[in-house]
Amino acid sequence: MHDSITLEQLRTFIAVADEGSFSAAARKLRRVQSAVSHAMANLESQLGIALWDRSTRIPALTEHGRVLLGAARRVCADADALSSTAQRLAGGLDPLVSLCVDAIFPLSALVDLCVEFARVYPTVELVVHTETMAAVADRVLDGTCQLGVVGPAAMAQGLERQHLTSVRMVPVVGKTHPLASAAAPRGARVATEQLREHVQIVLSERGGARSPEQAVLSPRTWRVVDLETKRELLCAGLGWGNLPEHMIRDDLNAGRLVRIWPAAWGDDEHVLPLAVVHRPGLVQGPAGQWVLKRLVELCRKHVGDPEAPR
Repeated sequence: MHDSITLEQLRTFIAVADEGSFSAAARKLRRVQSAVSHAMANLESQLGIALWDRSTRIPALTEHGRVLLGAARRVCADADALSSTAQRLAGGLDPLVSLCVDAIFPLSALVDLCVEFARVYPTVELVVHTETMAAVADRVLDGTCQLGVVGPAAMAQGLERQHLTSVRMVPVVGKTHPLASAAAPRGARVATEQLREHVQIVLSERGGARSPEQAVLSPRTWRVVDLETKRELLCAGLGWGNLPEHMIRDDLNAGRLVRIWPAAWGDDEHVLPLAVVHRPGLVQGPAGQWVLKRLVELCRKHVGDPEAPR
């Protein structure tokens, strides 16, 4: 019966293969050679396959033995991982960390967070969602996610929050858009009447807006539910709108996007705070606490100082 095969037998099998002989494996395992030989004979009997060619002075793996050696290594590695995970869970390690971030959260910071998390907590499952506005808080309130990173438009009543950083939203157009010429000289104000003549591309919530309208000046709007689509439409010269500064630095430097200065807004009117939220009383394990700490550090690293003068 294959289900009576033990990990000890498989580890002995691996030791013999690695050490090159029954006697060397016995020394490594601190067992008598007869016990090792007996374990191999029993394993072959249970599997119904010859693992060792005993026609030579030193037994060699058969073709079937080489195939099953790989399987034995995988089984033992999985068993070791199971034991290690159980020990860490018993010590309070989170089995899973779930996170939902607002679309304005810097993607580069999120990627760095995931890369580091995989290295520091390789046995902990990480679930990441991206939403807009109130949908982030909804994910946390309904228990889908333990942690959320929300912007100021999110209705996060009933959640505990901690400030992370702030994101500067910059009004821009594509280089081919008629308003691009209105941006010269730098800082020249664009009248609201002029902005109202053009399509404003606006980030909206999936399933219909529930948060208050944010920074809408034009009666002509196109609505999208993700920032990358908004960025591509703006680069194509199809309208004007706000984008996170950290997202478009390269586009501004390369001239694909041009900053404009609406007369209705101050230069730094749309510096939006980001906060991490969670349900009251939620106790984070080591992995969750690590995510909270690194969110703060990585946000500041990738966003920079939005309060610095431009």
